[in-house]
Amino acid sequence: MAVIDALERAYGSPSRAHRLSAVDELVATILSQNTSDVNTDRAFAGLRARFDDWDHVAAAPPGEVVDAIRSGGLANQKGRRIQAVLRELAERPEGFDLEQLANLPVDEAMERLTSLPGVGTKTASCVLLFSLGMPVMPVDTHVLRVSRRLGIVRPRASAEEVHRVLTAAIPQERMLDAHLLLIEHGRRTCKALRPRCADCPLVEMCPSAFRV
Repeated sequence: MAVIDALERAYGSPSRAHRLSAVDELVATILSQNTSDVNTDRAFAGLRARFDDWDHVAAAPPGEVVDAIRSGGLANQKGRRIQAVLRELAERPEGFDLEQLANLPVDEAMERLTSLPGVGTKTASCVLLFSLGMPVMPVDTHVLRVSRRLGIVRPRASAEEVHRVLTAAIPQERMLDAHLLLIEHGRRTCKALRPRCADCPLVEMCPSAFRV
């Protein structure tokens, strides 16, 4: 894919963070919503320091979970969501062992995750891609914005549509690098309010260049 090739030439091969277990990634992704990476890491560390395992988190009084993740923001909402997800997993035959999802077809693994309370396509995609190496594209605000501006999708395409298009278009072995490079480009160059079109490595293939 020419876009990914150009981004890799501009930014280099993306570094990959240490891979979490699938259930850890699921909880961390919930914590990451509407906050920074730093706050997400603090909240996740607080949760793991406070409780011995995910069974204890699921069974804990809600106030204790909220207190443990307060540094991540929106602690009341995220605490309820995390406990609901963990309680649902505890009732399933596989429990917290989500690694076995890697043995399923991608669509079935996605369905298993999105059937959990409050887990949408983006959260499920993060678990499948980051922890299990399954070729699906998580769509955050940067991936959505860059895809629209490049004309890969319609100008008002939804995150679900971008997910479907990119998952189908990007080679499986490049999915993770593509995701990380699109985010890097959105953060450094294709910014929401003041895109740096003059410095953009994609300017010659971007129909939105200098028009945003």
